[in-house]
Amino acid sequence: MEREVLAPWFLWLILVFHPLVRVLANIEGDALNQLKSNLIDPNNTLQSWDASLVSPCTWFHVTCNSGESVIRVDLGNAGLSGSLVPQLGQLKNLQYLELYSNNISGIIPRELGNLTNLVSLDLYLNNLTSAIPDTLGNLSKLRFLRLNNNTLRGEIPNSLTNINTLQVLDLSNNQLSGEVPSSGSFSLFTPISFANNPLLCGPGTIKPCPGAPPFSPPPPFVQPTPQSSQGGSASSTGAIAGGVAAGAALLFTAPAIGFAWWRRRKPQEYFVDVPAEEDPEVHLGQLKRFSLRELQVATDTFSNKNILGRGGFGKVYKGRLADGSLVAVKRLKEERTPGGELQFQTEVEMISMAVHRNLLRLRGFCMTPTERLLVYPFMANGSVASCLRERPPSEPPLDWPTRRRIALGSARGLSYLHDHCDPKIIHRDVKAANILLDEEFEAVVGDFGLAKLMDYKDTHVTTAVRGTIGHIAPEYLSTGKSSEKTDVFGYGIMLLELITGQRAFDLARLANDDDVMLLDWVKGLLKDRRVEMLLDPDLQNNYIEAEVESLIQVALLCTQASPMDRPKMSEVVRMLEGDGLTERWEEWEKIEVWHEGEMVPQLNFEWMIDSTDNLHAVELSGPR
Repeated sequence: MEREVLAPWFLWLILVFHPLVRVLANIEGDALNQLKSNLIDPNNTLQSWDASLVSPCTWFHVTCNSGESVIRVDLGNAGLSGSLVPQLGQLKNLQYLELYSNNISGIIPRELGNLTNLVSLDLYLNNLTSAIPDTLGNLSKLRFLRLNNNTLRGEIPNSLTNINTLQVLDLSNNQLSGEVPSSGSFSLFTPISFANNPLLCGPGTIKPCPGAPPFSPPPPFVQPTPQSSQGGSASSTGAIAGGVAAGAALLFTAPAIGFAWWRRRKPQEYFVDVPAEEDPEVHLGQLKRFSLRELQVATDTFSNKNILGRGGFGKVYKGRLADGSLVAVKRLKEERTPGGELQFQTEVEMISMAVHRNLLRLRGFCMTPTERLLVYPFMANGSVASCLRERPPSEPPLDWPTRRRIALGSARGLSYLHDHCDPKIIHRDVKAANILLDEEFEAVVGDFGLAKLMDYKDTHVTTAVRGTIGHIAPEYLSTGKSSEKTDVFGYGIMLLELITGQRAFDLARLANDDDVMLLDWVKGLLKDRRVEMLLDPDLQNNYIEAEVESLIQVALLCTQASPMDRPKMSEVVRMLEGDGLTERWEEWEKIEVWHEGEMVPQLNFEWMIDSTDNLHAVELSGPR
């Protein structure tokens, strides 16, 4: 009887609270759909954002963690307009909010201050017009805050100085006003930019703040006009005595007054430390200029036992600075030319301004009449090439999810160099050895900008081909002219390195009558239906077939013979995220290219079943 009474109440509770449970479970999806409804999306970037789905984790440009919580929204350079919504503050586990290079207008919602797990907030290159919310000071884990190239107004909130984790702060090219806030605990090496804010004053700007008036010394002593001859002698004596006394007083008090004024005027507690005149160790913004002695001590006088690697630009040494931090010191090899110092500094500054989580950050430099050295953070897990082919037997190989993440991270880094640096930076030597791995095996593109740095004597058209055999695009090899599409080609070869574990150029393959060039070797295997030999044996068949297929497709699209046919790196990023690869691949399959009068097979990826029954033609490209 008691059960019969309780059952209806229990059923009623379920009916009442079930909608509430559903709303809580889908609160992140509702927030993102609210954002979608406030955005104008001419390119249908948000087409997969289906409100009927329980979870947004299957949507393009949305990444979730293992607990099905949204940790990343990546909508950079998507042609969006409209405005942001307060509901974004409900994405409690969000770590990366990337809405850069769109036409988004309106305000920055105060609710973004609720995203306490946020690591990167990228809203640059939009049309935002509001003030910067002081609630952003609550983002205690924030490392990258880029709000540059908007029309933001008002003062910089003092609360931003509370963020101790910031690695990059860029508020340049806005309409901010007032005084640069007093300091918090920003890192000495944090790149900070307030440039092109005409109404902003203080450190890091070109305009001093109207604080204490500038020091004005007492008016010069004026000799009194002589009086009568009787008082003239006394007056002259008094005037001389007074002049001597005043001069002595001025001699001793002027430095004291000047020092007091300097103490009052000097910015002692500001969160930027810009003027190189005050600290000779800090140059080029926030880069440190190391002394040669510091780096000699750090590397044990560039001992061979500390060599991490060798390359076309020189040797890299492991070093430990006086503060205990580990660094990688790149000792450039180049011909010294008179007058090259200024150009070297200019190019180093250009490299230092390219800041992205998938780019190796330049920490400092050293320049002497005989040496050029660059100082980077030490990457604990080395390069992708070393992990693929030089790891100790005791260390596990790179698993497939890590390789997939490396492919996407390195693509994002290169896309930033091509599309978001002014002027754009062309790497010219993209390969597995130049993709480094941090403590969490996140891909970090290294050595970017060095080709330009080493060619500062030349014009913008470089005749010297720099790169590595097997990675060099055919048009670059034949003409010496590079573009972002030469980087795309190198990236495609790097993908094949990730998939196969093989070197891009390997004479050892001749022993099996195989091609020494990796691209030709891969195409030969696919043509001969020997797909099983394509994948790295270290994977031990632990991979996702559909993802392997998509990576091979992207690699072949990137390594087409004609640079015009290759995708841009921003398109590669979207294809790796699952957006547009199918259409691009189908378009490519329709093309038949003749090479030496013979038809060479083009892929149709049903290769896990019996793919090679339907093959079309493609030109074998790549350097010979």
